[in-house]
Amino acid sequence: MIDVLVVEDSPVVREFLIHVLGSDPKIRVIGTATNGEEALEWVSKKKPDVITMDIHMPKMDGFEATRRIMETCPVPIVIVSGTSTGGEVTTTFRALEMGALAVVPRPNGIGHAEYEATARELVQTVKLMSEVKVVKRWARQRGAAVVPRSSATEETDIGRAPARTELVAIGASTGGPQALHALLSGLPKDFPAPVLVVQHIAVGFLPGLVEWLAGACALPVQIAKPGESLRPGQVYVAPDGFQMGVRRGGIVTLTRDEPENSHRPSVSYLFRTVAEAYGRTAVGVLLTGMGKDGAEELRLMKDRGAVTIAQDAPSSIVHGMPGEAIRLEAAAYVLPPVRIAAALAGLVNRQ
Repeated sequence: MIDVLVVEDSPVVREFLIHVLGSDPKIRVIGTATNGEEALEWVSKKKPDVITMDIHMPKMDGFEATRRIMETCPVPIVIVSGTSTGGEVTTTFRALEMGALAVVPRPNGIGHAEYEATARELVQTVKLMSEVKVVKRWARQRGAAVVPRSSATEETDIGRAPARTELVAIGASTGGPQALHALLSGLPKDFPAPVLVVQHIAVGFLPGLVEWLAGACALPVQIAKPGESLRPGQVYVAPDGFQMGVRRGGIVTLTRDEPENSHRPSVSYLFRTVAEAYGRTAVGVLLTGMGKDGAEELRLMKDRGAVTIAQDAPSSIVHGMPGEAIRLEAAAYVLPPVRIAAALAGLVNRQ
């Protein structure tokens, strides 16, 4: 059984979350708290396997509660957000800097067309996060997005590329925001190649994620627009509900093509178009995430001569996607996000 503490100030929402989580036979809600202070007291007495955390609460909000829990008695924390409006979502993502593992939207109400899908997402996330080994975060670590520890024994230098690097393509899913934060914040402001990103995320949360990433990076970060010409040192994130690709000459394409691996945007779609348009002048990076989206296409990029990198297991919150790429021998290099950033910077600086 996975023991869960639900932290939520609204009685109606609290009972709803108990119902959703309790519908899975492997999950047991063993306690509730109405604010951050109660959550801290509860955790100090009996440590749950996972905490679902609201952000906006009286006395002590979820942001501060997450920080305090991760500094005293670390537990996997899933932020359950009831809003998808820009500024508030950005604040929600800041909880990842304090040690939370994931941000998911509150499920839609019973009877809503999307109830089953959104409830399933919450349950699945809680199950996944229960398996993550979290560590105590000291006060000096604040301000850096949490990424699980890596052995970090791999070399940062990925050698000399066979051609000039003209584009970097990155794919991520579960745990991706933290990995992207660590990677993108490590790239210098004069990074000379455009960066395209596909991040699986709930509809409505993307603007907040982009704003959060932009605040931590030296490079401009924006949601991609159709027909846009790629500029060096700019990060382009695929918008909700579109497959993002690229044409030779650096032109962004956005289509309503069918989902791939159940995703739109899909990493597979992006990597395939990059392989076709850029071949050996591209770099492909596959980060933490559940499933296998992008793994086969990373192999296609490698076969076309591109430099290919997968995130290592110790630093991944979920090693599904990069793990599948490694199994397929699609990744020439296996590194944690900080070392990926250093490797990319070193690669382009030598050209």
